[in-house]
Amino acid sequence: MIRVGVGGWTYEPWRGEFYPKGLPHAKEIEHATRVLTAIEVNGTYYRRQTPKTFESWARIAPDGFVYALKASRFCTNRKNLAEGEEGVRNFFDQGLTELGDKLGPILWQLMGTKQFDADEIAGFFALLPKSWNGVPLRHVIEPRHESFRDPRFFELARNAGVAVVYAHAEDYPTFEEQTADFTYARLQQCREDQPAGYTAAELDGWADQARAWEQGNRDVFVFFIAGAKVRAPAAAMALIERVGRA
Repeated sequence: MIRVGVGGWTYEPWRGEFYPKGLPHAKEIEHATRVLTAIEVNGTYYRRQTPKTFESWARIAPDGFVYALKASRFCTNRKNLAEGEEGVRNFFDQGLTELGDKLGPILWQLMGTKQFDADEIAGFFALLPKSWNGVPLRHVIEPRHESFRDPRFFELARNAGVAVVYAHAEDYPTFEEQTADFTYARLQQCREDQPAGYTAAELDGWADQARAWEQGNRDVFVFFIAGAKVRAPAAAMALIERVGRA
C-alpha cells in the first residue's frame, strides 16, 4: 500500500487553508485522518506521551490509517547511539503500542553532524526491538551526513531490516538504497508559489516513483515535510489523488 501524509497536524497557517474555517482545534486531528492516509507524529520526538493519548489517536483514525512516530531525541541526539538502550526502552514503554495496527514505522532521525561509524550503527540496530507488547515494529533511520553513503551502512540496515529514509531535501543527502520491506520518503521542498507545493508534473513524477517503490510487495510511506509547510497538506492530497487511497 502507498500511504501519504504530512508531519503533525497542529499548524496555525493550516487553519482556514487545510482545515475548514471555524473547525475546533480538537477536531483537527479527526479531519486530518479523514483526508490523509498517514501522519508523521513529531510530538514523540520532543516529549513523552501517555498510553491514553495513543489510544485516543487510534480511536479517532479510520481503519487503514497509520501514524509514523518520530523517535525521542534523547535516543538519537547522543554521542554514541549504541549506548542508548535505556532511552530506547523508555521510548517504547510510553504506551505507543496502544495504536495497534495503526502504528506505522518508527523514525530514528540522526543529527546532521552524526557521522557513520560501523560499530556504533551495528550496536544501535541491535537495540531496536522487532516487536513490543506483541505489536510488530518497523524501523527507519534518517542519516543526514554524507559519510553514510557507505556500502557497509546499507548492508547493516539490510541485515537488520531497517529502512533508510529517502530525503528530498536541499541540505541533506539523498539515499536511494532499499534495505527493508517498505520505503519511507520525506519530501521537503514544497514551494509556496505552487498551490499544491509541487507542480502537477512533479507530482505525477512522485506518483510514478511511489508506484515503482511499491513493486515487489513493498509498502510505501510518503510525507511532505518542511519547505513551504503551508502547502504540505495540498501536496499530500494531490498525491493521494494520483496513487489512490490505501
